[in-house]
Amino acid sequence: MTAFDSQSFLKTLTTEPGVYRMYDVDGQVIYVGKAKNLKKRVSSYFRANITDSKTRVLVGNIASIEVTLTNTETEALLLENNLIKKYQPRYNILLRDDKSYPYIFLSAHQHPRLAFHRGSRKLKGEYFGPFPSSSAVSESLRLMQKIFPVRQCEDAYYRARSRPCLQYQLKRCSGPCVGKVKDSEYQEQVSMVRQFLTGRSQDVIAALVEKMEQASISLDFEMAAKYRDQIVLLRQMQEQQSIAGNFAELDVIGFEQKNGLVAIHVLMIREHKVLGTKTHFPKVPKDSGANEVLTAFLGQYYISSGNQSRIAKEIVLPFKVDDYVALEAALGQVSERKVSFKFNVRGERAQYLALANKNAQNSIEVKQSAQDSITKRYAKLKEAIGLSDIQRMECFDISHTMGENTVASCVVFDGQGPNNKEYRRYNVTGITPGDDYAAMDFALKKRYGKMADESKVPDIIFIDGGKGQLGRAESFFASWQLDKMPILIGVAKGTSRKPGLETLLIDGGRKTINVASDSPALHLIQHIRDESHRFAIAGHRNKRQKQRTQSMLEEIEGIGQKRRQALLKFLGGMQGVKSANIHQLKQVPGISPDMAEKIFNHLHDKA
Repeated sequence: MTAFDSQSFLKTLTTEPGVYRMYDVDGQVIYVGKAKNLKKRVSSYFRANITDSKTRVLVGNIASIEVTLTNTETEALLLENNLIKKYQPRYNILLRDDKSYPYIFLSAHQHPRLAFHRGSRKLKGEYFGPFPSSSAVSESLRLMQKIFPVRQCEDAYYRARSRPCLQYQLKRCSGPCVGKVKDSEYQEQVSMVRQFLTGRSQDVIAALVEKMEQASISLDFEMAAKYRDQIVLLRQMQEQQSIAGNFAELDVIGFEQKNGLVAIHVLMIREHKVLGTKTHFPKVPKDSGANEVLTAFLGQYYISSGNQSRIAKEIVLPFKVDDYVALEAALGQVSERKVSFKFNVRGERAQYLALANKNAQNSIEVKQSAQDSITKRYAKLKEAIGLSDIQRMECFDISHTMGENTVASCVVFDGQGPNNKEYRRYNVTGITPGDDYAAMDFALKKRYGKMADESKVPDIIFIDGGKGQLGRAESFFASWQLDKMPILIGVAKGTSRKPGLETLLIDGGRKTINVASDSPALHLIQHIRDESHRFAIAGHRNKRQKQRTQSMLEEIEGIGQKRRQALLKFLGGMQGVKSANIHQLKQVPGISPDMAEKIFNHLHDKA
């Protein structure tokens, strides 16, 4: 590797604001930064007396640098954020959870639908939020369904109804699809939903109280009881969400850094209500300072296309960050309104900040405890098997029903526990149905048949099965070409198939590994085995359901893949197709009147 000629590069560098990208010898972006003065900022990396170890390692890997000029420092910050998200450089602080935030969506239909929404807001209607997590939206929708009988079903399902669904029977929908409610009454419920979601819950309660009293005067006690139940549920929901404060819109950021981990807790308050909280664990390079971490988090968390409305007017921070003026300007430009940071707060803000910091600290302790538990389990497993180190483990399992829809799973555990991104499923084909040994051969060939990267070879491969399964795995690896050879261990269930009674087999089942039933090593093996079992079953069920869903339509002559997909999409799945009448089937694009009649007769003859 040729050393980077920093002196020559710095002579050509401008003093304008902009963004710089550092590349390694392989042409990979390893760091992205922004600067008000590019020459001054980039020059600081090449001083003779750099004490920061992270910077020294970064500089030692630089092969080239590219810069992009901007008009202002704010533009540089926005561009830096986009490039970090694009390249995910290994020396930058990365916020791994960067999904668009969820909203509650109220559609603009004749009978509006209340629904969970994430992503671009192209549909006509109103969007309420954002919420910090999908669970917060789901919980709000679940509670509102009990209070306001407004439909939450998909449009295709709604159009296909000819009789009320289960939600109507449970009194969680007023049945507008089949005319069980007057349009005026339905719109009245929609109006109350809108008021509640915009923070006017007291107005909703006052209106319901008035209606309850009117119903009582009219001796309509059933209706009065209905309004009473709505009021009780609304007040319970208010108690869960409400906070005794004067701030209608506020974000409070808690921060904790300990033992190489960073937790950043976000408390979101809108319309005097706690929308929810969420703790983030950004990926932080070694020796990163708190100021640097929080600055990077704020940019990546708030500056994201489609998420502008989640930026609060006021953001309370645990300490003052560098370049906070530029950050305020960037956030204001993105949200098209003034955004301000608050430091050294008092009163209510200080109470909220103490709560956010406490949650961040607790999250660190929980995560650290989980990591300590995993570390202990790995240490005991290394001791039991006689390995000096375990970087990667994989486990295989086979799932099928009477030999049909066979699926093989492979789950991966690294030093931190489950690595979900590395999980794989294989649809097993070309074998005798029910032959688990052949299925294992198929999965191993798919997984390792063309493997050339030794870093991907696991230290241990667990086979969920007895001697036969393990023997097949050993036969496959008998012709293994790579230098690194994984240890093969069969995990055979005991006669009673109870956890803790597993037998660990090696050497084709001729030897066993003795591990106590209460040993952390066995708990780790059970964990990876259970994960492979769960993952295989989930894949098998999905495959089986898909086959069953499409099989009835595949039997109809003239219904190919495109028409099948059109029917399922337009009518909201197989249940919608089955419940549709001939007129509704004719509305599906590509379905003629004769074909609609043919489909209807076939499905109902089957029933």
